[in-house]
Order: sequence, then structure tokens, then C-alpha cells
Amino acid sequence: MTNLYFIRHAHSTYTQDELERPLSEKGCKDAERILALIQTDNIDVMVSSPYKRAVQTVEGVARHYHLEIEIFEDLKERTLTAKPAEDFTKAITKVWKEPNFAWEGGESNIEAQARGVGVIRQLLKKYEGKNVVVGTHGNIMVLIMNHFDKQYDFSFWRGLDMPDIYKLTFDGEVLLKVNRLWQR
Repeated sequence: MTNLYFIRHAHSTYTQDELERPLSEKGCKDAERILALIQTDNIDVMVSSPYKRAVQTVEGVARHYHLEIEIFEDLKERTLTAKPAEDFTKAITKVWKEPNFAWEGGESNIEAQARGVGVIRQLLKKYEGKNVVVGTHGNIMVLIMNHFDKQYDFSFWRGLDMPDIYKLTFDGEVLLKVNRLWQR
């Protein structure tokens, strides 16, 4: 079995610079709690989105296990629009209701999901039988999970915490179970 620990980044300080947006003070404190929640299994591999907030969220785990964090560009958060949406709730609701729809300069759910799932398939093949931490973002994480099990949808995404941790257990590319590890 291969275990993927999807770790949604902790709370960040909002800036328009998606790549360099850092964790907030609260986010840093929450990130310190992550190791205790996944420490029951030895972690073999660390991967992350290139976004600073995702990397910062999993750095403590990487240090503990003396692992380098491998960056995957395709694990970055989905691009909703080229410019900040006037009404974020309306914009995100529409792309979930219409999976092929994309706002100007943004990705449809189908496009973002294909990008993320491509990375997950690589990881499942390359690290079969290993425990892999995946530093990621809420929307792309749920789109990936949705590919393997349709119950992970828009309402599931709306219930996520920041950070959040889901352990996905696979046999090959078959998702066997999902356990939520994050505790408020």
C-alpha cells in the first residue's frame, strides 16, 4: 500500500503574490502541530507545491525526517481567474457546478484536476509502498481526491480547515481509504 498524506497549507497572510505568500503567525503555530499528527508512520518522501505557504507548512516534517522537499509545479493551487474575482464565492461555485468552465485566465476544474492527478499518478508509480507527504492547497487537493472518489466535492472543499491533513491509502491507483488526521 502507498500512503499519501495530503497536507493543505496553514493560514497565510494574504498578498496578491501567490508564489511568495507566507504563513501567518497562526499558520506557523498550526504547522508546528502537523508532525505529531502524522508521526505514527515513517515518512519516506516529501513533495510540495512551489508556493511558499505550502512549503512552509511541511518544512518541520521534512526537517524531522531529514528529507529534501521535492517541488512539483503542477501541485500549485488552481488558477481561478487572471485577476482577483469580484465575488470569490460566485466564481468558485460556478467552476464546481460547470467542470469545463474557466474564467478568463483561469483553469476549469477538468484542467486543474488533470494537472494534479498527473503528479499523483507519477508519485504512486515511483514511490509504490512508501509514505509520501504532499504539501498542497485546498482546491487542487479536493479536485485530485474527487478524481479517485466523487464524494470529495465542492461541499467537502468548503468544510476544509487550514491546515488540514488527509491520509489517502492506495493499492496501485485504487483509492482504498481516506482518513482525516487534522484535529482542531
